[in-house]
This record gives sequence, structure tokens and C-alpha cells, in this order.
Amino acid sequence: MATVSPSFDIDSPRWDQSTFVGRLKHFLNITDPRTVLVSEEELDQAKALVESCRAGLVPPGSSQEQLLYAKKLYDSAFHPDSGEKMNFIGRMSFQVPGGMAITGCMLQFYRTVPAVVFWQWVNQSFNAFVNYTNRNAASPISLRQIGVAYVTATSAALATAVGLNLYTKRAPPLLARWVPFAAVAAANCVNIPMMRQQEIINGITVTDENNNELGRSRRAAVKGIAQVVLSRITMAAPGMIILPIIMERLEKFTFMQRIQVLHGPLQVLLCGGFLLFMVPAACALFPQRCSLALADLEVELRDSIMAKHGDQVPYVYFNKGL
Repeated sequence: MATVSPSFDIDSPRWDQSTFVGRLKHFLNITDPRTVLVSEEELDQAKALVESCRAGLVPPGSSQEQLLYAKKLYDSAFHPDSGEKMNFIGRMSFQVPGGMAITGCMLQFYRTVPAVVFWQWVNQSFNAFVNYTNRNAASPISLRQIGVAYVTATSAALATAVGLNLYTKRAPPLLARWVPFAAVAAANCVNIPMMRQQEIINGITVTDENNNELGRSRRAAVKGIAQVVLSRITMAAPGMIILPIIMERLEKFTFMQRIQVLHGPLQVLLCGGFLLFMVPAACALFPQRCSLALADLEVELRDSIMAKHGDQVPYVYFNKGL
């Protein structure tokens, strides 16, 4: 069994987080859908091991590989800000199995208004769990605000989906197949900012390079949320844009016309293939520890930082959420 190096830091990223490739490897690791099968007991044990390692109390006989696996489980199931265990549905490791089922059904059942309404509602309910779970935990949100965010985002998705569905009745079939993506993109632009509105209203905690708190910034919150919105739309785009083209071509073949009952399961599986790569790729678009130039902060906060630290803090840092 390999021993733990004296210089080993369990919180130090295994890959360079300043590069897209490094972030991709990191998120491939922690969004691994196999981690959703890990028992609650094993997750709690992983958390205890990580916390022991942070305190400098590595259990005798532990190998570096065991510690790295524990950190993988910890990152997949516990919130990076609060350390609390995230709800099962909201974890990024559940995005592939959960997202593939819902997206596949949205792409399959797009022809009738009742089907569009039902699957858009299911998708927005799923998104609400994900967005709430992956918010910046330092900014609490009330049940009323959660309800308003959920209703607003669902309404935006339904209005877009139903409106475009009716508009494309006489359009080429492929355009109708792209309606679910338009609805998902529109809803993400509403759902995420609404679910995380407290961050925009009250700001989020920003720190210096050494994690020393400097204050709260609304501009940092806006930047972080905008990046998350773009990431979520990117996550859905390949599957919901390319897959309809593939299905449009496949359904012209005689053998596909004979097995129409399998079209739904096939789309679910193909969505899973897209999401298996796109979930970590979309999460890796921007650094998790986001930065903002001091000059771009609110005037009051900028002046406060300069009064205390002079020009020693050119950038502030914050967790943008996922």
C-alpha cells in the first residue's frame, strides 16, 4: 500500500484549474454518475476521512489513493461552501441519469401541447432542485422566494414551448424538434437568477487570494450567475440540437418506422451519451473559484479594500456555484 506524501494537501486540486483541460478532468472526476450508487454510510465515511485529513490526522494505513477517492465522493455529494450533504436529485453526479431521462422524453414527446406542458414542468422541477442545491450557500433564500422562482421559470418555459410549438405547426419538422431546447434555454435565463436572487440583492462574499474575507459584492454575484446560465445552456445544447437532426434522419429508414415504440428509449440513451461528456465540459467552461478585478467592484467595496490593503489586492475571488 502506497504511503501518503508529507506534502499531500487533500484540498489542493489534482489538475490545473486555470486551464479548461484541467477543469474538465476535475469535473469528469466529481460528476461521475457512478457515485450516485454509493451508500449514505460510505459518503459520511468519506466526509469524516476528508475532515480528518484537513486536521492533519490521517488514519494509520491510509493510502493517497484512498484519500483521493474519499475527496472525490466528498466533492460529488457535499456542498463546497457549507459542507452539508446535498439532496440526491440536485447533485451534479445525478445530472447524467436524471437529465438523460427528462431530455430524452422532451425530445420524443414534443408534438402535442399536453405532452410539451408536462415534460417542461418535469424539467423545470428538476432544474429547481439542481439550482437550489448548487447555489452559493452563504446567501439564504426563503421558501416564498423559491416558490416565486419555480413558478416564474416554469411559466417562461411553458410559454416559450407552447408558443413555439403552435408557431412551428406549419414549419419544417426539424424546427419543431428544436422547440424543447429553446424552452430550456429561456427557462435557464429565468430559473437560475430567480433561484439565486438573494445573491444579486445582497451580494456574495469575496475574498483575497488567501481566502481572507473582504466583503460582499453584487457584481461578483451577477458575474457568477451569468457564467452558470451560459454553462447550463451549453450543457443542454449538443444533445438537444444535434440529436433531433440524427433522429430526423434515422426515422426515414424503414426499420426505424417499424420500431417506433423504441424511439423514446433510444433518444434517452443517446441523450445520456451526450450528457456524459457535456456535464463535466459545461461545468469546466469557467473556473469554480471565479475572480473579479478590483476595478470592476462596487465603488464602496473597492474603496474599502483599498483603504485596508492598498494595491495589494488586484483581484477578489468567490465561488460562482454550479
